[in-house]
Amino acid sequence: MTETTHQSPLAGPNSTPTELPTQYAPADVEGPLYERWVERGYFEADAKSEKPPYTIVIPPPNVTGSLHLGHAFEHTLIDALTRRKRMQGYETLWQPGMDHAGIATQNVVERELAKEGKSRHDLGREAFVERVWQWKAESGGQIAGQMSRLGEGLAWSRDRFTMDEGLSKAVQNVFKKMYDDGLIYRAERIINWCPRCLTAISDIEVDYQDDDGELVSMKYGEGDETIVVATTRAETMLGDTAVAVHPDDERYAHLIGKRIKLPLTDRTIPVVADAHVDPEFGTGAVKVTPAHDPNDFAIGQRHDLETIQVLDERGVITTPGPFQGLDRFEARAAIVAALRADGRIVAEKRPYVHSVGHCSRCKTTLEPRLSMQWWVKVETLAKAAGDAVRDGRVTIHPADMTQRYFDWVDNLNDWCISRQLWWGHRIPVWHGPDGQMVCVGPDDEAPTGEGWHQDTDVLDTWFSSGLWPFSTLGWPERTESLEKFYPNSVLVTGYDLMFFWVARMMMFGLYAMDDVPFRTIAFHGMVRDENGKKMSKSFGNVVNPLDWMDKYGSDALRFTLARGANPGVDVPIGEDWVQASRNFANKIWNATRFALMNGATVEGPLPDAAEMSATDRWILSRLNSVVAEVDAYYEDYQFAKLSDALYHFAWDEVFDWYVELSKTTFMAGGEGAKVSARVLGEVLDVTLRLLHPVVPFVTETLWTTLTGKESVVIADWPSDSGFRDQSAEKEIETVQQVVTEVRRFRSDQGLQPGQRVPAQLDLTGTELAAHEAAMRSLLRLQPAGEDFAATASLPVAGATVALDLSGTIDVEAERKRLAKDLAAAEKEKAQATGKLGNEAFLAKAPEKVVDKIRTRLETAEADIVRITAQLERLPKA
Repeated sequence: MTETTHQSPLAGPNSTPTELPTQYAPADVEGPLYERWVERGYFEADAKSEKPPYTIVIPPPNVTGSLHLGHAFEHTLIDALTRRKRMQGYETLWQPGMDHAGIATQNVVERELAKEGKSRHDLGREAFVERVWQWKAESGGQIAGQMSRLGEGLAWSRDRFTMDEGLSKAVQNVFKKMYDDGLIYRAERIINWCPRCLTAISDIEVDYQDDDGELVSMKYGEGDETIVVATTRAETMLGDTAVAVHPDDERYAHLIGKRIKLPLTDRTIPVVADAHVDPEFGTGAVKVTPAHDPNDFAIGQRHDLETIQVLDERGVITTPGPFQGLDRFEARAAIVAALRADGRIVAEKRPYVHSVGHCSRCKTTLEPRLSMQWWVKVETLAKAAGDAVRDGRVTIHPADMTQRYFDWVDNLNDWCISRQLWWGHRIPVWHGPDGQMVCVGPDDEAPTGEGWHQDTDVLDTWFSSGLWPFSTLGWPERTESLEKFYPNSVLVTGYDLMFFWVARMMMFGLYAMDDVPFRTIAFHGMVRDENGKKMSKSFGNVVNPLDWMDKYGSDALRFTLARGANPGVDVPIGEDWVQASRNFANKIWNATRFALMNGATVEGPLPDAAEMSATDRWILSRLNSVVAEVDAYYEDYQFAKLSDALYHFAWDEVFDWYVELSKTTFMAGGEGAKVSARVLGEVLDVTLRLLHPVVPFVTETLWTTLTGKESVVIADWPSDSGFRDQSAEKEIETVQQVVTEVRRFRSDQGLQPGQRVPAQLDLTGTELAAHEAAMRSLLRLQPAGEDFAATASLPVAGATVALDLSGTIDVEAERKRLAKDLAAAEKEKAQATGKLGNEAFLAKAPEKVVDKIRTRLETAEADIVRITAQLERLPKA
């Protein structure tokens, strides 16, 4: 795509390309600009292109979701990477799409039905699924429009959904292949069960939190054959089928192999010896409920114990008797009361704080439950996922996340992939009338006939999401896009998805494609509030990013997020920081307006270095250093550092120093002004291109106005020309040193920033003579008249600045103020010194208190030095 000249998006029909409104109004610019980018196809990716590929998939947001700060943060980083690579000449694909979000979406539609007084069972499976598709068409996917607001450069023509026809075919294909390879199997195991969502939950979807519960110790058996066990879930005792003790525990040796009475029932249960039991914990005896505890299930398997389920799918007691029909928590209290009445309670501890698993979706307390489920055998898949990182085929950023990744994949348990839902990819297995099972691939005919039916479960959402890097490119067909854009270049995602998503994609990619899904994994942290606290509705600190974009502009939000993005580290964000970023956008705008009004241009080659002033050579030298610095930070995914480098270069060096130092040159006119205008144009051109990936809207507006070209989106990424001028850098550093020191002195003397002061500048022996006019302008120093009398003299960097402060300040009043401040500082020093010299105090005081006093002493000593110097500089009486 070639660049053409193009008028500024803000230029009117009678305006010139160099005109800009006096103020930047993001709301007037952002929407039309984004529409133009999409219409012109800037974000689309051509699989036939000969350019090198650069691919990133979007972590697919839930179809139920809306843009939150976490999305805005992650998407800003991805957009910055892809915009830069596009400018560098890569065929760049940022793959869009959404996840069907099984449990979350089904819950949303069920709540809608509840408003009509209906449940999904009233509709039946087929009609309910049709209702979900209808909801998706009408209400799902609002996040896509919100992502456009943020300026995300997604290839929208390639938008995918994890349940569209192509991805469904990919899911069915992988399932059958794994089933045929013996990697998918069906087995009865203990799973995490949500009584609210009525489905299995994988281990990584469990939120553990400390809950106030109770620990009840109760007596089983009679007479000499009694044994005490403790539990936090007394209701499950109805399903106990043994008591287990350690084989070497002499206290219970006489009971091993015997059967004892199970309270509140007419059953007896055996006492078994199992090495899993810790004889040092509690009484050294544990109740065994194989149907409701994973450890108990394992004991039951080893000892061939009966499994008795006492809770149904909603957590209600099913055992016939007085507790049947009670909710699990109601039953807990009733059973403890019954045991107490029977003299079976030995001890009760309330509250007993312990870790309890909750459903990550609805926060309901989960139940371990014996259930027939579908599983993925992960041993070989997980090993391959670990080996790919160990042998360097995949690199993890930051590096310290690598061990965390290994800790997970090296200890991965088989994955429960079935969910008892209606919305999702249905298990492609048909069951026959005589227990037959047939797995059906996408091109197979399903069995028909009496008694054949499809499995009722659906797949875990993460199964289809795990195929995302290649299913979105057309797999299992060998498409041009698959050949061009797989493996992906990099995955950008939060460290919290390492287990949910990243490991799944690694396993599936290596299995189905025989290659890694991406070359690099760049982990980022979580967005938190300005105090570092997790954002939560219950905390009242959740922020809608759309509100901040409306108020300050999308660029301001993006720059704030990028500037906080240190790899793998959580990101605090507050409204003040977004406002500061808005001010930065305004600063860029105003500086560019100044440049255009002073003839800044990008036309023609840069003047020879010999024609430039030291100021011109300095800024170009610094510009190239920043280009190299920003490139290095991008390659290391150091978004905070690259944003900070650009902020300080643009604001401090270009706007606050170069522009200010050049004002006298522009006022003087002539060849010097023409040279500086070309240099300023070059600096702004490159700076705007460097800033564009992070703040795309304001840079697009300013760059097209400055250059007259079509779009910065398709402009070339700046390269380091190699130009460096250490001499000029040193010279301007000296100018900055003098100006900074004199400014500090003026401030110390209480002078107003705009107050003009007569001064003489002795620049003999320095290279500052060429900068005298600029320095006088920056420092508000007027020429010394015939009656000039220096009342203060500042030697700085080999130069001397003499000032006449008579008539500008009340010297006597200033002397009294400083003397008062000096006395206070000396008193503070004396007090701190006294305490630090008191051995008795040091022996008793906490280290934090002592450190605080040391800091007070250091501050007081620094204040004494500073104030004394100010007093010495005051004009003599």
